[in-house]
Amino acid sequence: MDNKLNASWVALRYGVGLTATLAGLDKFFNLLTDWTAYVSPIVAGLLPVSVGTFMGIVGAIEMAVGTMILIGWARAGGYVAAAWLVGVAVNLAIAGFFDIAVRDVVMAIAAFTLARLAEIRAEGTQPATNSIVDRSHGRTVLT
Repeated sequence: MDNKLNASWVALRYGVGLTATLAGLDKFFNLLTDWTAYVSPIVAGLLPVSVGTFMGIVGAIEMAVGTMILIGWARAGGYVAAAWLVGVAVNLAIAGFFDIAVRDVVMAIAAFTLARLAEIRAEGTQPATNSIVDRSHGRTVLT
């Protein structure tokens, strides 16, 4: 991968990975905010556990996804983070926190971009083959 793209990938990897990890960790301490305040009443009513317990589960998942990204599973972690953040944004929009929902959509786009860049990096490390790509069908044809 081009060095300029590599620098972008590294920045996204650490930015998305650390943000997910630290936000997940804070779900247990509430130093940044009271996270339970951001669960929409509709979602809270559907939960089989208390909102506090739910946020603990959310925190564990976020830390796991952030760790995945930081230890080198940026592609899978990026896609999981992107989907997760879209779900968070939907919850926030339902609760009326539109400004924060927009921020989470932008973070989801960053996580998706990270995953796509990870794919490009992986393709760049594949051994060269004598093949051509049939662009009309998106298939690789060995020659």
